[in-house]
Amino acid sequence: MSKRALIVDDSRSARVILSRMLEGYGLEVDSSESAEAALEFLRQARPDVIFMDHLMPGMDGFQAIQAIKGNPDTATIPVVMYTSQEGELYVSQARALGAVGVLPKTVKHADVSRVLYQLRLLPERRESRPVVSNAQNESATATVQIEAVRPSTGEVETAIRNAIAPLLKEHSSELRRFVLASLEAFARRIQTEAKPVTAPAPPVAAAPDQPPQHLETQTVVVRQSRWPLAAAIGAIALIPTLVLALFYTKELETSKALRGAVTTLQATIDGQQAQLTALQASLKPTSVAAPMPAKAENIVAEGVPYGEAPLSGARLERLRELLGQLRSSGFRGKVKVATFVGEFCLTGNGIEGYSMATDELPVKRCDLVGNPFEDSLPTAQRQSLAFANLLSSLRQDDGLTVEVTHEGRRPSVPYPTADQLARVTAGEWNRIAAQNNRVEFATQPAGS
Repeated sequence: MSKRALIVDDSRSARVILSRMLEGYGLEVDSSESAEAALEFLRQARPDVIFMDHLMPGMDGFQAIQAIKGNPDTATIPVVMYTSQEGELYVSQARALGAVGVLPKTVKHADVSRVLYQLRLLPERRESRPVVSNAQNESATATVQIEAVRPSTGEVETAIRNAIAPLLKEHSSELRRFVLASLEAFARRIQTEAKPVTAPAPPVAAAPDQPPQHLETQTVVVRQSRWPLAAAIGAIALIPTLVLALFYTKELETSKALRGAVTTLQATIDGQQAQLTALQASLKPTSVAAPMPAKAENIVAEGVPYGEAPLSGARLERLRELLGQLRSSGFRGKVKVATFVGEFCLTGNGIEGYSMATDELPVKRCDLVGNPFEDSLPTAQRQSLAFANLLSSLRQDDGLTVEVTHEGRRPSVPYPTADQLARVTAGEWNRIAAQNNRVEFATQPAGS
């Protein structure tokens, strides 16, 4: 019985690409363009695996997983996230909700086959499929065995390349040796044919008083006729040397180009490192604060890098430190935690995802100025699991409470105005956005 897969994605092109891959492995594929439609489909059918997108209109992928795992009829169906989101934090959140893995939108055949083998939706590579009992003839048996060991397209391509590469290398070496040997044999043949034939000259009777002028003339002609042959032989002998010199020159040019590329790459890396150091230096004053007074309200800001959950990482450690200081000083009251969103200059698209633009890119050439990662986070996902555990561990008798709010887009550092955008680069814009993408901690004593 063939296996079935359900693809849930609002992008038609993404559904078509993944469907063709799965159908190539013999799976029957159904698709839905929204999480709501997928839940309606699951009331009537039960697929063997579900590939779930994250960012969709209405219910997102995480909410759909919670609904699937919360229903006893569908809780055992494995769910694989099929999304442009990435990172260890995202993978851990997906697994915590019940997903068995994460596939990127730029998926490859090897990734799909690995997931299907792990879910036992494909036979093991070393197992042969069982032969049908009472086979009619030998051809049917051979067909079953061939299908059982048929490799995937990627494995066939790799095997062909590995088999042809040494043959091409050996053929090139043999061809070069054949050309050199042919040139040397041709040169030896011309040299042999050009040797003068030494035959005795007939005696010439001459008068005693007359010198043999005709003999001197013949000797001069023979010697002069040897020079063109010698020049031709020398030219032919130089051909292999010229060929080798040409190869050596090409090798030198290639090495010079590689050294130039390495130098340029090193300069680029040094420049990016310097920019990163400057960015860290600009952010450092906002993340370091003096000890909190016990009876006065004080606000401390902590920057949030693009793509990280606001209430996690360094922000969580800052809250731990702040609560420890307040307890040691005997503070009683409330700690207000507010999250703010920065507008970043990004490149990419809604299907493959967005990333930070390079520092040299003008702001007007950014594909998007915003924060799609922050906008896609539900309220529950703004807090990491460790942050939620910290809040639940607070005792009421300490007289210390924590209030969390989301303030949206309220920049503390103004962005460049419209008449300044022509001179602003993505690096300058994102340094301002990094300061506005922040979490603020403020204390409010009891009774104030």
